[in-house]
This record gives sequence, structure tokens and C-alpha cells, in this order.
Amino acid sequence: MHTHSHSAQDTEDFGWQLACARPGESSDLTVLYLRGELGTGKTTLARGFLRACGVNAAVRSPTYTLLELYSAPPLTLLHLDLYRLHEPHELESLGLREWARPAHLWLVEWPEKGGAALPPPDVTLIFSAATAGHDITAVPASDYGRRWLQGFAGGSPRRPG
Repeated sequence: MHTHSHSAQDTEDFGWQLACARPGESSDLTVLYLRGELGTGKTTLARGFLRACGVNAAVRSPTYTLLELYSAPPLTLLHLDLYRLHEPHELESLGLREWARPAHLWLVEWPEKGGAALPPPDVTLIFSAATAGHDITAVPASDYGRRWLQGFAGGSPRRPG
């Protein structure tokens, strides 16, 4: 699945729509990888996604903290930004195993820095700069991810307002 975002608002809306399209039948750990160069919209999409899940707190890139945790019952959401990571073993100090369980959803920016220390994704979102905006390609990587994107392609809800 592919979309073109003309603005930050388009990217945030796409994240919101993606969150709303998430199939509800899985209570397993859900993982989204967000891949792309600096400034291509990863954090902006995460902001829209988190807002759709009910997060009202400020959503910033966790570049310096590496991890932000949000409660949005029934989910616990983790937003990881691994840009500053030098080695995958550095993830051990974050205690990620504690959050690798059912009813938890991870949004992982720069997942290539985490390597095999990260759980496999259900969906990978690939961001790239385009002439006027950004391109976002969503690739399913699990059966759950395939169901998610099939439902999303069938007509995503519009963000209110």
C-alpha cells in the first residue's frame, strides 16, 4: 500500500487513519517499524497514530530518551526512536522485555539500529522524500499486518474536524 503526503497534516492524518483501521481481534504484541531518512515524517505519523489511540499528552520524538510510554487502555503504546543507538545491545537497558507482551503496541523509528534485539514487525512503514511532500509505503510482515492493511485499503475512516 502506498500514499503520498503533501503536508505534515496529511502524514498525521494518515497515522490517525492507520490506527483506526487496526483490527481488534489481536491481543498479542503489535509492532510497527517506521523506516526513512531524517525529516520524512516518522514522528508526525506516530503523533497521529497515538492521538487516534486516545493519547492526549504531547507527542515528541524520543530521540534523546529513546523511549516514550503512553497508556491508552486497553493498549500500552511504546514510541521508540533508535537513531542515537550505536549497538543493538544498548536496548537491554531500556527493559523492553517488560513491554513485549499482549495489549502492547510498539512504534519503532530507526528499527535497523535495533537489529535482532527487536521483535519482528507486523507492518513496516517506509518513508521517503518526494518532490512535493513525502511518500509512505506500508508493507505487511505478518498475518495480522496483512489483515490490518487489507482492512485499511478497503476504506479508511476520516479524521474528524
